Amino acid sequence: MRVADLLKGKPDAVMMVEPTLSVEALAARLRAARVGVMLVSRDGRSLDGIVSERDVAYGLAEHGATLPVLQVADLMTRTVITCSPQDTVAEVAKVMTLRRIRHLPVKEGDAIVGVISIGDVLKSRISEIELEANVLRDIAIAVR
Repeated sequence: MRVADLLKGKPDAVMMVEPTLSVEALAARLRAARVGVMLVSRDGRSLDGIVSERDVAYGLAEHGATLPVLQVADLMTRTVITCSPQDTVAEVAKVMTLRRIRHLPVKEGDAIVGVISIGDVLKSRISEIELEANVLRDIAIAVR
């Protein structure tokens, strides 16, 4: 299975925020959208960074009461690891595990076409394992 297959079951809209947005507004948007990450873009097309609920939690530990007035740019990860729709789910699972990240933006050329989460990857892997188990069970029954 490929990343493109994972994207088929997800909304087309990619959640983006501006780097100048306040962390307080970011937290409200994360909550309203019920997501754990948003991509950061100055112009709505380029990928300037990524910011997650974990970044907000770490920011609270570092900045305390001043956190809500800081900007997304103060918390975001600027070096963003991405994947492509042609990557296999196994490949992105390995990257996510080795890099200890839970979300990967999906880029096709320069365009951002989606975001996949570790949850998406796990659901896919579970489905593949269940299918393999069913096939093996059917083979075992047929051999008897």
